[in-house]
Amino acid sequence: MIFYFSGTGNSYAVAMRIGELQGDRLRPIPKEMDREDETLSYEVQDGELLGFVYPVYAWAPPKIVLDFISRLRITGGRPYVFSVGTCGDEEGKSTAILNRHLQRRGLELDSGFSIRMPNNYIIGADVDSKDVEKEKLRIAELKCREIDAVLTARQSGAFHLIPGRMPGFKSSVANPLFNRYGRDTKHFSVTEDCNECGLCEEICPVHSITVNGKPHWGKTCTQCLGCLHRCPVAAIQLGKSSHKKGRYLHPCLNETSLGDE
Repeated sequence: MIFYFSGTGNSYAVAMRIGELQGDRLRPIPKEMDREDETLSYEVQDGELLGFVYPVYAWAPPKIVLDFISRLRITGGRPYVFSVGTCGDEEGKSTAILNRHLQRRGLELDSGFSIRMPNNYIIGADVDSKDVEKEKLRIAELKCREIDAVLTARQSGAFHLIPGRMPGFKSSVANPLFNRYGRDTKHFSVTEDCNECGLCEEICPVHSITVNGKPHWGKTCTQCLGCLHRCPVAAIQLGKSSHKKGRYLHPCLNETSLGDE
C-alpha cells in the first residue's frame, strides 16, 4: 500500500512506477483525507509495504501529508515502512520530519529516499530547461529501480537522501516561514484567457478553488501549484512574474487527468 500526494505529477509518477515494480496499489492522500472518519484505519500484514511518496516543500513534507499521518492508524501486522521525497534539488530534513510524525502513530521508517525531479516551484526560480528535465527523468527511472531492489529485499536502515547544505536550518527555520506566509492564496490571479473550464476546481487537493465565472481561492492552500501548471490556457498566475515563466507537467499526466487513476 503506497500513499502519495502530487501536484504536477512528479510524486505520482514515482509512486506509480514503484507500485508497478512491486505489484502494489496506490492510494492518493487527498482522497483519503476526504473521508469523514476522524481516524483513518488500514489493516496490513507482517512485512507488507507501507509507503509514503510526496513532494518536498521548502525542505519538509507538505502539511497535507503530515495531517494525513496524524489521522493514520495501522492495524494487523508490522509493515515495512518506506518514504520517497521528490525534490527539485534537495530535501533538507524532510525524511526525518516525516519519521517523527510516523513515530507518533507507532510507526518507524525502515528506509527512505530522495529523488530529484523537474522543478515546478517558479517563485523566485523557473522550470528546468528541457535538457535538464529529460536528464532528471532519466535518472529518476534508475532511482526507482534501485528503490525497488531495496524494497524487495526489505532492507532495514537503507536511507539514500539528498539533504543539501544546512539541512537543519532550512527545515527548522525556512519551512515554518513558508507554512506561515508562503501558502497564502491572495497572490493568485486569473487573466482574461480563462475559459471557465473548471479544471482547477476539480484538481485542487484541498478543495479551496471554486469557479463562479472565474476561479476564486479560499484561504487553504498546499502550494502544490497544480492549478497554475495544469491550466490548459495558462490563465492562472501567482505573483507578478509567473507570466514570464514556464509551466511543467510530468509526462505521465495530461492537463485534465487527476493523477489518481
